[in-house]
Amino acid sequence: MPIEDRDDAYLITHALAKDTLSRLRDVETEQVSFRKGLVKLGRICGYEIIDGRMETEYVEIETPLESTMGERVKGLDNVVIINVLRAATPFVEGLLKAFPRARQGVISASRDEEAGRDDDGSFPISVDYVKLPEITEEDTVIIADPMLATGSTMCTVLDHVIENAPQPENLIVLSAVSAPEGLLRVGEEHDEADLLTVSIDDRLDDDGFIVPGLGDAGDRAFRTT
Repeated sequence: MPIEDRDDAYLITHALAKDTLSRLRDVETEQVSFRKGLVKLGRICGYEIIDGRMETEYVEIETPLESTMGERVKGLDNVVIINVLRAATPFVEGLLKAFPRARQGVISASRDEEAGRDDDGSFPISVDYVKLPEITEEDTVIIADPMLATGSTMCTVLDHVIENAPQPENLIVLSAVSAPEGLLRVGEEHDEADLLTVSIDDRLDDDGFIVPGLGDAGDRAFRTT
C-alpha cells in the first residue's frame, strides 16, 4: 500500500517518493535540483493524500458520444494547506499542484538553537507571523514542514492552528523526514493530528538535527549557507 500505518506515523511508500527523497538526501544535489526535488515530493505526497484519505463520488457525465458514470474526488474545494516558513515553501508549491484550489495559511515559526534544548529535549520556539484562513469541520488541513525533528516547532504550530477552530475532517502533519523523538512528542501532545511522512529516520543528534536526515532543508533550498 502507498501509505502504511507504522504506529507512531503513517509512511508514504510510493516508489517515486522514495526515489525523490534519496536524491534530496545526496550532499551532491545542488540548490536548484534540491528545490525542484522538494516541489516534486510535495506533489507526490499530495496525490497520495488524495488517494489514501479522500473519498470519491459517482457522477453522471456526458461524453461526446453518450452519458456515462464517472468518479470525482470529494472535498477538493475544502483543503487548507499551512506553510511553515521557510523550508516548506517549495514543498507547498508541490502540494498546490495536487490541490490547486486549496486555501493557504502561513506560520513563521523557528526554534532558538542558541538557547539550546530544554531538559525534555525540546527547543524554545519563536512565532513571528501567523495568517490562517477560516477552518471548518469539512476541511482537510495539511500542515507542511519537510523536517520533523524534535517536534517543538510543529507542536507550537498546531497550537495556533487548532486555537478557536473546529476539529476538521482531516488534520495532517506532513513531512519528508521525521525523527522518532519528534513523532512521539507531536503524537502525545496532539493526538488529533495524523502524522504522515516519507521516512522515519534513525535519531536526533546532540544538536537536535535528524540523522541521517538531509541537512538544513531551508538553507539547501534557498542557498543561505
